[in-house]
Amino acid sequence: MTVSHILGYPRIGAQRELKKVTEAYWKGDVSRDELEAAGQALRLTHWQTQQAAGLNMVSVGDFAFYDQVLNVSVMLGAVPDRFHAQDEVSAGRVDLDTAFRMARGRAPSGTPAAACEMTKYFDTNYHYLVPELHKGQTFTLASTRLFDEVDEALQAGFTPKVTLTGPLTWLWLGKTKGSEFDRLELLE
Repeated sequence: MTVSHILGYPRIGAQRELKKVTEAYWKGDVSRDELEAAGQALRLTHWQTQQAAGLNMVSVGDFAFYDQVLNVSVMLGAVPDRFHAQDEVSAGRVDLDTAFRMARGRAPSGTPAAACEMTKYFDTNYHYLVPELHKGQTFTLASTRLFDEVDEALQAGFTPKVTLTGPLTWLWLGKTKGSEFDRLELLE
């Protein structure tokens, strides 16, 4: 039996809804709950579109309020110390505003800090936030957003297929900080 799916679905929305609501959140014009609800509505619309097109599985993990590489960094607890999120990381609950501070240097809550470096994704016009890697760095599950979205798709009656930046790609996209080392040493 042939199973059909796609690698991912554009997250921005047909009318750039995600960009508009995210910027409204940053300005303080909408609440975090309204931002999250708009994201959930977009995901549902995208899954419905995929299913209506005849796909057997819908893409989950391709949605991001900023970028997918940042989502993986947050999920792994790879939050640079300057964002003062150690308690969030150890509790497994890195906050969306922490991710926005990593991306922009500021967010509706928390102390501003220098944003992470941004660069082009594999010679395309798209950008991602460069993961910051340190010798001996360890990783921990610091965000369940991906798993929550899988549950969301299942509860809505869809068969999800996770779209995720893999560990080799994520490490390769990263940049070493501090003493030089082979970043692939962190693979395990």
